[in-house]
Amino acid sequence: MKRIIAILLAAVFIVALVGCGRGKRQPIQLTLSTEDSAAILAAAGIRLPDAEEVSCRGTEIVYFSWIDLMNNYSEDEIVNTGYWTFQNKYDCKVVFYETTYDTRYDELANLVLASDSPDFFPAGVSSEATFPMHCINKTFVPVDDYIDYTEPLWEDMADSAEAFALGSRHFAFITDITFRNICPYNRRVIEEWGFDDPAELYYNDDWTWSKFYEMCEEFSDADDNRFALDGYAYNGALAQEASGSKIVLKDENGNYISNLDDPILEQANNLVYELVKNDLVYHEGNSYWAGRDNHTEGAGVKDGLCLFYITPFGNIRNTVESISAVWGDVTANELMFVPLPRNDEGDGEYYLASVPSGYMLVQGAKNPEGVALYSACERFKIIDPTVDRIDRRQLQDVYLWTQDMLDMYDECREIILKNSYMYYNGNFIPNLNTVYEHFRDEIARSGAQVTWAQLKEQYTDQFEYYLQEQNDTINKYIAENP
Repeated sequence: MKRIIAILLAAVFIVALVGCGRGKRQPIQLTLSTEDSAAILAAAGIRLPDAEEVSCRGTEIVYFSWIDLMNNYSEDEIVNTGYWTFQNKYDCKVVFYETTYDTRYDELANLVLASDSPDFFPAGVSSEATFPMHCINKTFVPVDDYIDYTEPLWEDMADSAEAFALGSRHFAFITDITFRNICPYNRRVIEEWGFDDPAELYYNDDWTWSKFYEMCEEFSDADDNRFALDGYAYNGALAQEASGSKIVLKDENGNYISNLDDPILEQANNLVYELVKNDLVYHEGNSYWAGRDNHTEGAGVKDGLCLFYITPFGNIRNTVESISAVWGDVTANELMFVPLPRNDEGDGEYYLASVPSGYMLVQGAKNPEGVALYSACERFKIIDPTVDRIDRRQLQDVYLWTQDMLDMYDECREIILKNSYMYYNGNFIPNLNTVYEHFRDEIARSGAQVTWAQLKEQYTDQFEYYLQEQNDTINKYIAENP
């Protein structure tokens, strides 16, 4: 569908090329209107319903969240959002019900029990954070009565929506995906050490685990308090995301399958083991979960004490002053980032974890049709060829990202659109969560006192037992909710 829209949009711009006598043809600057946008998308089979067609016209929906994304736009940006369309085309509005991140699930459960449910909730902040247990316990309900992922508007999100499926039931309106962990660095520091720029390595398809490790090893010196890596994210990012593999897979019924014997997963965890064992990651004594400056994101990067601070993408989206103080001068082209390196012996692909944007429908929602309509409006604006992506515009105009950074942002988006990949970050039954965390964290947290092979020997039986217990819970839900 993205290709069809691109072809249609290209055709519009070809028409806009005009002759100027015998001279070279000159392109006319073309600004497409809302009507143009609707026509282009309609030609691809994508349309929003007319206002007269919807039963929820003129209603409101209640959004339960710790952050109000709907009203976080300037006046010149708001017209490019689904919220603006929801308001202006359908005379609907969103009411923000504020909660806190730490209390969100307890407070939501109390509202559901009191028959005072809000309508919708974010679809997970760490991939499947809301799934599956909060769906099995019926905090959230299926959305299949209100959405069809085979329709042109939604079909590009169908694979991502399967991450939120139990049997044939889907539990999320997925409107978009973005990427999770990236690998930022300071270009001045890279140059001072005589290293190849990781961005150039990436564009030459040479940004590999071996090259990454080689740079980490040369840079690190514990006596100088200089370590290649810091933070919480490098462990899971390298061990699962960068490998394109993961500890558990999910079948078509929503059951979880152990993937511990995948050799690529073992290679990735061995990479983490070598990084930790050879003193290339920040630690304080035997505490390998410590972080420089009380885990300040990016600490040491500007000062040449940390080479790569692998971190979620959102952590380098901040004010110019705060980013420049820690990571390096943005306006002087110091801060740069690349995708996670790829496996030298893998399939040649780069992998980044996909993070969904979208919404869960709350049990007892009073206006589920309104949530579905709002989600459709948001999805429509995301694929609207006349809309500059708001997040990209903010990166350029507010955070003053360089063109190199913006180009790499586009590269990272292409990676996840090509290889949509969500890995599970918990929200299993308690015993399974505990064992899962051993596989996910123990190599790094223990200071490489245990190998991947030793972890498997110690925990596989428990893991498979609790996986089956998790699957029994899922299958019971499916059987009771055909």
